Amino acid sequence: MSDPPALGPDGFRALYRRLRAAGPSPRGALDRITPELVRQAAGEVRSGRTVSMAAPVETRQEPDDPDPARHWLTAPVPPASAAEGLHFALDRLAMNIHGDADSHLDALCHVIWEGTLYGGTPLSALTTYGATALSVDLARDGITGRGVLLDIPGLYGVPWLEPGAQVTAEDLRAAEAAQNVRVGPGDLLFVRVGHRRRRRAMGPWDAAQARAGLHPGALEFLAEREVAVLGCDSNSDAAPGTIPGVAFPVHVLAIHAMGVHLLDYLQFEDLVPLCAERGRWSFLCVVAPLRIPGGTGSPVNPIAIL
Repeated sequence: MSDPPALGPDGFRALYRRLRAAGPSPRGALDRITPELVRQAAGEVRSGRTVSMAAPVETRQEPDDPDPARHWLTAPVPPASAAEGLHFALDRLAMNIHGDADSHLDALCHVIWEGTLYGGTPLSALTTYGATALSVDLARDGITGRGVLLDIPGLYGVPWLEPGAQVTAEDLRAAEAAQNVRVGPGDLLFVRVGHRRRRRAMGPWDAAQARAGLHPGALEFLAEREVAVLGCDSNSDAAPGTIPGVAFPVHVLAIHAMGVHLLDYLQFEDLVPLCAERGRWSFLCVVAPLRIPGGTGSPVNPIAIL
């Protein structure tokens, strides 16, 4: 991998200013996905095969998931009570939307930086009943477009990147060249670092303290290509961080500066072999977050249609 360029606090703030120079849009970078681009993305479908890019919801406490989702059957209780006649099995799910295990979407109201939300929206938009602006409701009609998967471990012939590794813009361009694909305006960009494969092979670890991700400078690649959405099989930010006082620089740049929705902790292990087999790393992608009024995010199951 290319060596990540050094970026201190002053350099980060200069990068932030460059990336937000274009000014805010009502729906952030989602406004880049035009009906014409969606129509073109439908042309990516060849076989009609569908593949999930979400991981199963975790319900067991693990080092990377100290507050796991809770899922339980609420009826029939006890099961023997349903021995005769008509009954319905019912269940309930409670979960922390933002964490280091479950696949989820970050809304534009998720990141607070220097006392504001994206586009200078005041903090008063965040209330005990939810966000009154920039919530996940911006994506209520779904996010549909051309997905592009860049496989960084595959580029370097390794199963995964080790925790702490940072993917640079040069890595993204090298993956494009190796995979014969080019990221373009309105695309949903997915970057594989191999987090899920490592977790499956070696077991869960405290991903809050150590994980592979993107170097903040890689966001200039997204700005240059006018990407609409960024998804990763980690949370896009590497840990430990390298910029004092900014633990999640990619989140700050993507969401707060650029208005780019993030998809965190996806899984690409089912999709990678299919893309490699067909020699195509682009596809139609459909993301349908839950309609949570005022929500700062949503559990999500992105679908690649090949």
